[in-house]
Amino acid sequence: MNPFDMQGIPNVDLSDFLSSDALRKTKFVETLGKAYSDIGFVAVRNHLLSEELVEKLYDEVQRFYELPENIKKKYEDKKNAGQRGYTSFGREHAKDSNAGDLKEFWHFGQDSSGNDPVLKVYPENRLVEEQPSFNTVGMEAYKALELTGKHMLRAIALFLELDEFYFDDKIFNGNSILRPIHYPPITSEPQSAVRAGQHEDINLITLLIGASAEGLEILNKKNEWVAVTALPDHIVVNVGDMLQRLTNNKLKSTTHRVVNPPREKWNNPRYSIPFFLHPRSNMRLDCLSECIAPGKEAEYEPISAGEYLNERLVEIGLK
Repeated sequence: MNPFDMQGIPNVDLSDFLSSDALRKTKFVETLGKAYSDIGFVAVRNHLLSEELVEKLYDEVQRFYELPENIKKKYEDKKNAGQRGYTSFGREHAKDSNAGDLKEFWHFGQDSSGNDPVLKVYPENRLVEEQPSFNTVGMEAYKALELTGKHMLRAIALFLELDEFYFDDKIFNGNSILRPIHYPPITSEPQSAVRAGQHEDINLITLLIGASAEGLEILNKKNEWVAVTALPDHIVVNVGDMLQRLTNNKLKSTTHRVVNPPREKWNNPRYSIPFFLHPRSNMRLDCLSECIAPGKEAEYEPISAGEYLNERLVEIGLK
């Protein structure tokens, strides 16, 4: 990992929120809420993903992307809108661009083996026969990040003056995605595409494990691009469009991108692993009354999480 100054990205310690000390917990909620109101990103230490598991996951991800192209494409199913398994290089693009991003990726989704009816709606996870440990390690990381995200949403609920457990039943068996991404070495002058075009995430919150190389940039309030790389023992957690919509813009979904490296680093691949925390598809994203000022109207039309996800998958070229 490449630790360097996070340039104004607030830093919080999840153990403060999980402690029995009311003052530590309150301070965590206040710091988190201010960060999400101002910039939409925060760095989190003492999360629930061990360093050992992170190292195992990156090792498995690198081994998977080194498999021959014909093997990887066995696990691509364009009928499921890229929601499970492999998505090949250049297929996805940013919402307002037709240029395919310079990446390939894999999607782990919710374990569909339980009795909850919502699980029958989700596509089944694809299992890589050539590398069984990729599947087990990936799902172990999925569960650790899902639990971390639940605690983050509890803090967000308190900041919004909702019941602390407001989100719990809405994200239980939610349609969350763990996405190991591979940005291959750049072998020729890119035309208009970058590794990932500027965009906002679709979901409630995104939990990003520190990438293997720099490149992530966020757009601040001064309309300036600021480079961000998580420190080795941190994850970066940002607000997605679903949460911005639910809170009537009180919490900000920040525009971000992954830029191409300097020419002298074109030969270096980049690996990144975000966890996109989604709710159950029937969750309403109608703006909370607590977030609508007296005499004002909601900024967004009523919609469910499932309906909104479908709209966005079409916009980014996966459906």
